[in-house]
Amino acid sequence: MQNTLDEKQTQEECYPQSQKGHHPLGRSVSFTADDYVHPDHAISFSEDKVAASGVNISDEDEEEFPPEEHQFTWRAAIVGSLLGCVVAASNLYVGLKIGWTFGASLWGAIFGFIILKPLARLTGSTFGPRENATCQAAATTAGGLSTGFVTAIPAMYRMGLMGVGRMPKDDALTLVLWTTCAAFFGMFFAVPLRTHFVINQDLVFPTPRAAAETIRNLHKTGSKAATDAKKTAQVMIISFFVAMGFVILGNFIPGIFDTVHILYWIGHATGYMNLQHADQVWGWAWSFDFSFFGAGMMTPGSTVWSFMLGEFIAYGLAGPLMVDSGYLEGPRGFTKPRNGSVQSWFLWPGIALMVFTAFGELGVNGKSLWHGITSGVREARNLIRRLMKRTELVDQSNYVSKDPVPPHLQVPTLWWTSGLVVSAIFTIVLMAVDFKVPVYSSIIAIVLSFMLAFVGLQASGETDINPTGSIGKVTQLVFSRFPGELQVVQKTNLMCANISASICAQAVDMVGDLKTGHLLGASPRSQFLAQCVGSVFAIAAAVPLFILYTEAYHCIVDPTIEKCEFGLVSVVTWQSVCQILTTGGTVPRGSVITACVLAVLAIANILLRIKFVPEKFRPYWINLNAVGLGMINPSPALAMAMLTGWIGGQVWHRINRIAHEKLTYSVAGGFISGVGVAGIIKALLVLGKVPDGTVKWACNSDIC
Repeated sequence: MQNTLDEKQTQEECYPQSQKGHHPLGRSVSFTADDYVHPDHAISFSEDKVAASGVNISDEDEEEFPPEEHQFTWRAAIVGSLLGCVVAASNLYVGLKIGWTFGASLWGAIFGFIILKPLARLTGSTFGPRENATCQAAATTAGGLSTGFVTAIPAMYRMGLMGVGRMPKDDALTLVLWTTCAAFFGMFFAVPLRTHFVINQDLVFPTPRAAAETIRNLHKTGSKAATDAKKTAQVMIISFFVAMGFVILGNFIPGIFDTVHILYWIGHATGYMNLQHADQVWGWAWSFDFSFFGAGMMTPGSTVWSFMLGEFIAYGLAGPLMVDSGYLEGPRGFTKPRNGSVQSWFLWPGIALMVFTAFGELGVNGKSLWHGITSGVREARNLIRRLMKRTELVDQSNYVSKDPVPPHLQVPTLWWTSGLVVSAIFTIVLMAVDFKVPVYSSIIAIVLSFMLAFVGLQASGETDINPTGSIGKVTQLVFSRFPGELQVVQKTNLMCANISASICAQAVDMVGDLKTGHLLGASPRSQFLAQCVGSVFAIAAAVPLFILYTEAYHCIVDPTIEKCEFGLVSVVTWQSVCQILTTGGTVPRGSVITACVLAVLAIANILLRIKFVPEKFRPYWINLNAVGLGMINPSPALAMAMLTGWIGGQVWHRINRIAHEKLTYSVAGGFISGVGVAGIIKALLVLGKVPDGTVKWACNSDIC
């Protein structure tokens, strides 16, 4: 939904009259829940406001939130940050093991409410949805700073680039400084990107949207609203425990509660080896991944089917045919001879689709971004002019913002521009002094990070998948032929890619939080302050946890130890790509040609959709960004889980449309948060040396 701002509005009226009474989540409500007020003023949603807006309400639609004296509070920021640290511990473990991490958004929203609501009652204060959004934002920030520690940094130790025999504990200060750069640089990056992705494109952002709906349901009060809130809370809790239960049971009974290998067993029973290989070799199994069930329920059908199409092309049709013909060497891996594997070959065509689709969308909707950039430059010049006691520059453009948030609740331009400049200088100096990366390389990496952040945000906003790995690969390709000694070139390759991936990961998390706040009518300034607090906690938690794991499991940083508790999927991938690109390896010619063709197709597709496709058919048009994601995702089971969630949502909508509209986000939120909490429990079970896969039902050594 595109929000518009009437030029005649005052700062007290933040949405136009036509949109009052309509919530950004798409549900009719009986109050102007998106009125923006100063953080120090009381927030009051009342029927008087609704009557003044001219919206007809019924008793069934009554919904009222208690007033909030403050949106940003230290209790919310600290509790959220501590909750995020719990997720950070899990993310580091699981990220080293399988290359995936869990978001802390729903975890912070739900358990922040559980902790802070009773605390507010004890202290006689109020606790509303916007303060809850503050807690959630702090949790997301504190829990999401693990990218570098499950990719580039362990790879450098394994390659001996940090010094022979050195361990992370020997470089603790350097790692803390690097984490500081990643945390705050990504946070400052996110502020100017909010307008483009949250306001103008109004992307889905499935998990942040689920967090907003979860918070709203938790805070519902009133007669009929209380009954509805109780029902939605029950549904959410049931969904939460169902998802969590399946994940935990799957840890012990993987053949039934984790992944069901239907094609393998059919092929086994019939003696048809191709079906067995489709499951065993190519990964076409059905997984109980409730996080992707939830994401599929909230994602448009065109995106879900496009994601599946990309997956099918790479791992169901073209990939297997290319392997059978002898052109490629197996489905996965980055060190295969000749033309490589399906994963390495389709990596670059998939990235081309994602990059050029994202930049094409940017070109279509770039006016607001340009205004944000020029505003930032003007503010930086004004800072200098104030120091010189000269007259400040004035905005003379005719640009009219669609952002409904009044200026006094926005993050001041001076804050994020000055923070961005200081972070950039700090990063360049740190890279030069501690990592021996040339200054010009760091500058190029920072500029490239800003451009690639658009790719990550576009993908995350549409599919709930942040392609951090792909963004890292693009940067590694850029820095593959820079001059210098091999060790310096390899360190530059990994650390510049680390800059891009880490900044993008943080920016995606931050913009996701701002999406949640936008749906709840929260102040971006309050959320920004919460993110600052969360970043401090993230820095304090990430490095000690990484040192703890590397001291307990030396195999993380020592490649000579063959048996390891961790799969190190992302670490080995980054290491392999770096070695291929910096020691004479090349991208196969066929992959390059395919990438160029798909890049042109991506731009043409956007122009065709914008210029020739009628508005009513655009929601059904193919999403080539999602196709690219499918090509680079080596696990078809995830695409199948997402499609299962979408189909389940459509069936539910046909059976009971009203229930579907009221409860979809609660069910999805329960699924996603349940998987996140179960991930922490599984991490604790492994740390406690509790054996997994103990029950071998529907499971054998070939598939489990």
